[in-house]
Amino acid sequence: MTGHRKGRFVSIDGPSGVGKSTTIRELKALLTARDVSAQWTTEPPRGDFLGDFTRSHGGQLHGLALACLVAATRYRHVETTIDPALSSGDLLISDRYLASSLVLQRLDGVPMDFLLLLNDHVPKPDLAVILTASPETITARITRAGITHRFRADPEAPAREVQLYRDAANILEDLNTRVLVIDSTAIPPSEVARRIADALPAVPLPSDASATTPTPQEP
Repeated sequence: MTGHRKGRFVSIDGPSGVGKSTTIRELKALLTARDVSAQWTTEPPRGDFLGDFTRSHGGQLHGLALACLVAATRYRHVETTIDPALSSGDLLISDRYLASSLVLQRLDGVPMDFLLLLNDHVPKPDLAVILTASPETITARITRAGITHRFRADPEAPAREVQLYRDAANILEDLNTRVLVIDSTAIPPSEVARRIADALPAVPLPSDASATTPTPQEP
């Protein structure tokens, strides 16, 4: 995105089974109650041909090929959704974004330097929320929900994801991104949502300079 960012961009990421979907539902309800207007999106984006292709066929790809597809889908997402929202001055909240790539693709054996290079030109969030929990809690939640994709099939994945998300938080901070890490092990989704809502960056008001300047009166 070129030029001044008028809107604000928030991403919410975390390991499988951390309760992200429930938290986002709680956050939507809370922001509605607070009369806070927000646009909502997800990665891969639904209803877009490339996003839908990634959702349908991503499980057939691994490693570098999947990382490249995810990055291509993200750049398409930036073009169609993220940049327009930020240009319009909206608050945009994305269910998954860059942090997920810095974790899931590393679980797939992709080097971090390659992932950072692939995503070098995507806009960074104004706030990157990373949800976490104890590996034992995540394992129990996955067991109740069932195996929905291959990353959940690895019994060691929860502990690895938790550590990799810690690494991702540090990397995003090094990239001058504000990061909010919330441990959901012992608190309900409603409290997680409240903490996110309290931390949301305010959308800037239109600049006074953008108002029409009165024409000077002739003497």
